[in-house]
Amino acid sequence: MQAVRLKQPGSLDNLGVHELDPVDPGPGEVRVRNHASSLNFHDYAVVSGLIVTEDGRIPMSDGAGVVEALGDGVTGFAVGDQVMSCFFPHWADGRADEFSKIVDVPGDRVDGFASQTVTMPATAFTRLPTGYSFEQAATLPCAALTAWRALMVEAKIKPGDHVLVQGSGGVSVFALQFAKAAGCQVTATSSADEKLERLRQLGADNTINYRETPEWGNRVLEQTGGRGVDVIVEVGGSGTLPQSIRAVRMGGHISMIGVLTGISGDVPTAELFQKNAVVSGITVGSRAHQQDMVAAIEANGIQPVIDQTFELAAIADAFRLQESQQHFGKICLAM
Repeated sequence: MQAVRLKQPGSLDNLGVHELDPVDPGPGEVRVRNHASSLNFHDYAVVSGLIVTEDGRIPMSDGAGVVEALGDGVTGFAVGDQVMSCFFPHWADGRADEFSKIVDVPGDRVDGFASQTVTMPATAFTRLPTGYSFEQAATLPCAALTAWRALMVEAKIKPGDHVLVQGSGGVSVFALQFAKAAGCQVTATSSADEKLERLRQLGADNTINYRETPEWGNRVLEQTGGRGVDVIVEVGGSGTLPQSIRAVRMGGHISMIGVLTGISGDVPTAELFQKNAVVSGITVGSRAHQQDMVAAIEANGIQPVIDQTFELAAIADAFRLQESQQHFGKICLAM
């Protein structure tokens, strides 16, 4: 089989394709013929050296393929089943209240899905949505599940709520789609008018160009008659959190997901507690969350937005596109 190994993390030029032997599954494991993966910021952080990993690691947290072999004791799967990965193989359900639930992320602490074949615990997979292609399914385990947990599990959105999403990356686009499917109003921000138009085509009710309106929190208050929005999917981090606190309503919810603008910075704490708002940290979700999300996707017919698909050998070019921030939605790899 072919797989990509990362030599000396820190440069995309250090991603190289290697020939490896498939690994037979041990007790409780399955071997999956992997057909697709998708890029997340977490993957970029690994290959660029922002997250430290072992030399020679096979990157990529997301994958989708077909079960081709079962180890002893595996139940719930059969050879030929179409499956997709779980970001946290050891987080079955409940809350992330123990560190042991969120270790061994594929492509980070263990080898991941930049490979034509993977052998992992059966708990590292769920079925994929009926009718989905492998590329579509590979967009779900990190980005879509993060958006799902942010809105449905933590913020518990309901019809009529007003949700704000930031940008046009994978998490934000899925959050827009889930919020509209739940009957919510959505405000979307972006730095490019052409991306704002695409967000409107996906259902965004209000849009704001944050380069033209850097104090966009005030614009949100204007658009909502001074009330603010119920829920914000915060992917920017320290650079955007002050505007999110400005834009959220009294008693609203900010789901803190990303650090695209930095890992630390000033926070207007007085305004935050004055508003009695909740800020919850979100790191993807559990296997049970993923199964709930799959059922919702099937019920609502949600289709992922895929910008481009690259062959495995062109993985560095895929990351360069991600680095450029010119994409809309998800970037995929085909095996």
